[in-house]
Amino acid sequence: MSRNPRCRVAVVGATGVAGQQFLVSLDRNPWFEVVALAASERSAGKPYIDAITSPGGHVGWACEGEVPKAFAQVPVVDAVDLNLDGVDLVFSAVESDAARALEEKFAPRVPVVSTSSAFRYEDDVPVIVPGVNHDHAGIIKRQQKERGWKGFVTPIPNCTTTGLVVALAPLARTFGLRGVIVTSMQALSGAGRSPGVSAMDALDNIIPYIPKEEEKVQIEASKILGRLEGDQIVPLDIPVSATCTRVNVRDGHTLCVSASLGRPADLDEVKEALRNFGLQFVDLGLPSTPPEIIRVTEQPDRPQPRIDRLVNDGMTTVVGRIRADSVLENGVKWILLSHNTKLGAAKGAISVAEYLLHTGLV
Repeated sequence: MSRNPRCRVAVVGATGVAGQQFLVSLDRNPWFEVVALAASERSAGKPYIDAITSPGGHVGWACEGEVPKAFAQVPVVDAVDLNLDGVDLVFSAVESDAARALEEKFAPRVPVVSTSSAFRYEDDVPVIVPGVNHDHAGIIKRQQKERGWKGFVTPIPNCTTTGLVVALAPLARTFGLRGVIVTSMQALSGAGRSPGVSAMDALDNIIPYIPKEEEKVQIEASKILGRLEGDQIVPLDIPVSATCTRVNVRDGHTLCVSASLGRPADLDEVKEALRNFGLQFVDLGLPSTPPEIIRVTEQPDRPQPRIDRLVNDGMTTVVGRIRADSVLENGVKWILLSHNTKLGAAKGAISVAEYLLHTGLV
């Protein structure tokens, strides 16, 4: 295994919801040492705990538990002025508008693993979900060569796409896929705090539109499920019809999925393909990889966000209510749950970085 056991990292966007999850997940990670916290100009120069505390004394901490003591008094720097000396890798948890300029500033010198969409749709950029398409990391060398960068940018997908492709990948490889219809019921934490969704907007309500979300799911799913040919990713030619909604749940995205398979399959075959998925990746023994990529539940009323979102610390996608879909050809449908700020954001990005360390790309 080629890796530095203590990779020195900076977390950019550390005061936001995804940034906070990075700190929770990095606090005891054996492979990474946080050497810098960066955010916007308004947070610069403040100890971290002060940077997330309002003038009225409210601590804007979005995670369960307390702010990790290791980071509470660390001074926050302006992301624009981040000094990369002594930094081996940057975790970027910045909103996409700001992320593009910052990641272009960092990547010529150090690897950047990002939760933003700024680079997701570029041909030389892999969008990696560990256990699903980690082989796509092979095009990083092309990115470095063509851009003249010492580092690189590797984003993870939209948090809704993540759980979807985890469940689709074993079916695509075992049976083939002809088309997918998905409706999401997405947690409030996926909107972040700025601009976010207010409690009054969500209370007693379902918000039936999330800007650009459906397009992201459709494009990213095809890219992630595609195959690597040389230094090119060939997207999977599959129609994906997505309807994305926001619901009054704190964490955990629930998706209702119907898929048309490439050949007939009974439900036991489908469940076996799901349960056995990703075992070779699990066997790598990376710190953030769960013991099971997918958990199949037979309980008719599961998965549920409040009960199932923290399975294996939010890194396992839980799939249930698997049944035939009589409308689609070779149709099967299910409900899945994935943790949007763990697997779908911070800890998923950390898992990508662990794999890149394992392969020697970092």
